[in-house]
Amino acid sequence: MEQFDLAQYLAQGVEGVVKEALKATLSNPKAALFMARFARASHKAEKRRQEAETRGEHIPPFLIASITSRCNLRCAGCYAIENQGCGEKENDGVLTAAQWRSIFREAETLGISFILLAGGEPLLRKDVLTAAGEIPAILFPVFTNGLLFDDDLYTLFDRCRNLIPMISLEGQENFTDRRRGRGVYEKLLCVMDRLTKSGILFGVSVTVTTENAEEVTSAAFLRQLKAKGCKAVIYVEYVPFGGDQDQLAFAAEDRLRFGERLLTLRSSDQDMVLLAFPGDEEESGGCLAAGRGFFHINAKGGAEPCPFSPYSDYNVKDGTLLEAMSSGLFTHLQGSGMLLAEHTGGCTLFSRKDEVEAFLK
Repeated sequence: MEQFDLAQYLAQGVEGVVKEALKATLSNPKAALFMARFARASHKAEKRRQEAETRGEHIPPFLIASITSRCNLRCAGCYAIENQGCGEKENDGVLTAAQWRSIFREAETLGISFILLAGGEPLLRKDVLTAAGEIPAILFPVFTNGLLFDDDLYTLFDRCRNLIPMISLEGQENFTDRRRGRGVYEKLLCVMDRLTKSGILFGVSVTVTTENAEEVTSAAFLRQLKAKGCKAVIYVEYVPFGGDQDQLAFAAEDRLRFGERLLTLRSSDQDMVLLAFPGDEEESGGCLAAGRGFFHINAKGGAEPCPFSPYSDYNVKDGTLLEAMSSGLFTHLQGSGMLLAEHTGGCTLFSRKDEVEAFLK
């Protein structure tokens, strides 16, 4: 059997995302110009990752950064609240904007092309968003509930085209307001109108469950988003936290059915980028967390396998991203076969958290 080439798989994935993004921005001259420049920067970043592979260093193209532990909402079933990584107040010891700027600069040097900014609510950290906007060679999707946009933020996103707001929806009004609060859906439609009027490229992030999967992959739902100016949809599999929430998580047959629907949508929707996280793990040789394809930095600087597996034995305050990627925990997870395990729900490591905790002890 031919050995799976992870570096090639990731390179092809990045190239595909960039090509689809270029198509999606053709009707927006300012966004299209930026994406053309980013495509060149992404090609250079890929060369850096290839050079690192020859040195025995695997650099993932993606990074997830939770830049704050504070949020203005209390969404039902939020993993960050369940992990005590999110609340009304900022946790002590969170990274400063200067520290995040240093992390972003190192990521650019290593060849990381995409840094997903999350939280908490990332719009609460305008200082970090400003720092990210200074690095056009990296694309920063900003995963936001969208309720804190003000004139300053619209101006920032207009000026810094590498910042792409990804507005969180659960589907149409019923699903969204049930999880996020009454009236949220209508407010987000107004935000989309303002972004489109300003010519700002934006997308939508959808947490997919067994309840809303059919609606959020329907032609009607995507038509509505397209009419509002949305250019990308990222589907994130729901990770259960026990109790009656388990029934919302995908089983193997649900994931297969969802993948088939997504494939059909991609073949019919050529002007919208459609991505799934964590995606097809069978095709990618297993879970891409713990540095295989990405890893997570929490608000305090802890390097974690992914947001759904909040365990760390290394803090970037004490060293570099490169050192974080060779931490004991990441090395163990990649070598133990745990990332290849079957699971229910969106996260292999969450379903095996007892084993991860046992290793750290």
